[in-house]
Amino acid sequence: MTGFGKGEATLQNKKITVEIRSLNSKQLDLSLRLPAVYRQSEYELRNVIARTIQRGKVDVFVSVESQAVETPARINREVFREYLRQMNDTLTFAGIDAGYDAILPVIMRLPEVVATESETISEEEHTALIAAAEAAAAQLDAFRAQEGAILIADLLRRVELIKQYRDEVVPFEKARTETVRNRILDNLTKLPVDVDRNRLEQEMIFYLEKLDITEEKVRLTNHCKYFREVAAGEESAGRKLGFIAQEMGREINTMGSKANESNIQILVVKMKDELEKIKEQVLNIL
Repeated sequence: MTGFGKGEATLQNKKITVEIRSLNSKQLDLSLRLPAVYRQSEYELRNVIARTIQRGKVDVFVSVESQAVETPARINREVFREYLRQMNDTLTFAGIDAGYDAILPVIMRLPEVVATESETISEEEHTALIAAAEAAAAQLDAFRAQEGAILIADLLRRVELIKQYRDEVVPFEKARTETVRNRILDNLTKLPVDVDRNRLEQEMIFYLEKLDITEEKVRLTNHCKYFREVAAGEESAGRKLGFIAQEMGREINTMGSKANESNIQILVVKMKDELEKIKEQVLNIL
């Protein structure tokens, strides 16, 4: 399910921002983009987000704004002082007169004068980062819960429409049976053969029983009832609702193949239309 969440944490000289965006996906596909200094916290960040978000293509963006001038480079003063002393002694010994403007660039390029410290974050900054991630995940979860409630309401409305169309089939069933029966009898009268009436009645009953859709209607009603129960009472029910929708489709298709009546066929088409919309929407439910 789509969603967006944002969390912030403020330290003395920094503001950490975590943004999470999610799109529909059957599994959790989590992508993190964060400053290199926060790589040491990546494992815990993933766990924090995965506890809240079980499915979806999830993109996480971590940014940090610093109000202080920071650099990982440090000048080793003791090494610099020793290089400067030796440089002065050497120049004096050689009788060379050189000013500091000429000496300083040379010394700064010598080994170990400028050292780059490995970047690490304090426990306080790590805690702030995790707190921002938890806030962003919670906001996204709330966003998706709100969207999910709207989605469930729409699904239940469509299930109710399918049940309504199923009920509208009933008035056409008896008329359909009479129409089929009369058509068969009318065609038989046109044939130049004698017909065994008892055998005809038996075959007619057998044929009309094959066209009966009572069982399909009962099973469809039960599937609609179960769909409503699962949608209202279970979390992460998207996959189960998808299976129920498939079963609903089987009954509707069978009704259509047995219908043999234009009005029933029209209602079957309407049911199929609503069911396709249900199947599309179910993919958006966790």
